Amino acid sequence: MLSTHLAKRSNQVRYGRLAFAVLAAVAFCLANPTSTTFAKSKKKKPAYGIVKIQTNPAGFPLDIDGKPQGSTTTEYREFELAPGLHTIVISLPSGQKWSREVSIEAARKKCVVLNYRPPAPKPPSPCPYPVNLSAPTSVAEGDVITFTADTAYSGTAALNYSWAISPAEAKIISGNGTPTITVDSTGFGGRKIIATLTVDDGSGEANCRQIAQASTSVPPPPPHENPAREFDVCCSCSYDDQKARLDNLAIELQNDPSTTSYVIAYSGRTSRAGTADKLLARARDYLVQKRVVDPSRIVTINGGYREEDCVELWVVPRGATPPQPTPTVQAGEARPAAEAPAKKKRRG
Repeated sequence: MLSTHLAKRSNQVRYGRLAFAVLAAVAFCLANPTSTTFAKSKKKKPAYGIVKIQTNPAGFPLDIDGKPQGSTTTEYREFELAPGLHTIVISLPSGQKWSREVSIEAARKKCVVLNYRPPAPKPPSPCPYPVNLSAPTSVAEGDVITFTADTAYSGTAALNYSWAISPAEAKIISGNGTPTITVDSTGFGGRKIIATLTVDDGSGEANCRQIAQASTSVPPPPPHENPAREFDVCCSCSYDDQKARLDNLAIELQNDPSTTSYVIAYSGRTSRAGTADKLLARARDYLVQKRVVDPSRIVTINGGYREEDCVELWVVPRGATPPQPTPTVQAGEARPAAEAPAKKKRRG
């Protein structure tokens, strides 16, 4: 801090400008006329004036009108100057300079006192400071997401927390304006929720404004599968029994037009060759011709071999995984019976 004592009529001094932003209260003093006017005598008055310069502390380089004059002292140093304006420059620490123009009058003295106090050191800035934002990698739809900020701020100011959520329709449940918020993930299956946090200490300094971001994925919910179901199964059934079961299947298909029927037939271990295909053809013909079921809604599958002839009836909703055959006898283990010889027609 700079302060200078000066006592002089204001209309006798013109001030220069300090080129640096240094706090200063500077003036120039004109001592009492009785002490600064040269003693009256019969001799002619001198044609010069005197400036007296003192600084506290001492040791600052001094220039007058661009000419070095050594260093200042804590006692006055006097300089004889011709009447008119003269520039006094005192070099301060850190390269700063104090400069003024002084109006000198003949047979007059002016004194300049400069008190210098170095500015108090500024405390180190706490900015920038790290901000880490944490959140779960993913959550199930409908779960609450927690976003938490960890801020290593060493300053004393209260931090401000401003949150933004994307997508914009996502809602903050709690914690807005604090280091931790919760967000509802309902309705955001298959999307990502992003939280952006802005932290500042209210100073307005760019380095004291930090931004952090974290995201959480919300996987799409698994499809609600309506699985294929086994509607009926008949092993070693008579044809009449099979027709009754096919009648029930036709009613089921009529009640839900979106479904498909799978008919899987198995030949017995010792059944005649081609038994499974015959069972499939008979079931299909009955459903299409007798029950008027759309052929595109019927899928027939030869399932291989079981211990006895079997027919499975399945109802498969749209999008469901179709059933697969489950034979219990390997093809190499089957011993198909020979076809019965055709009866000869009797001659009349």
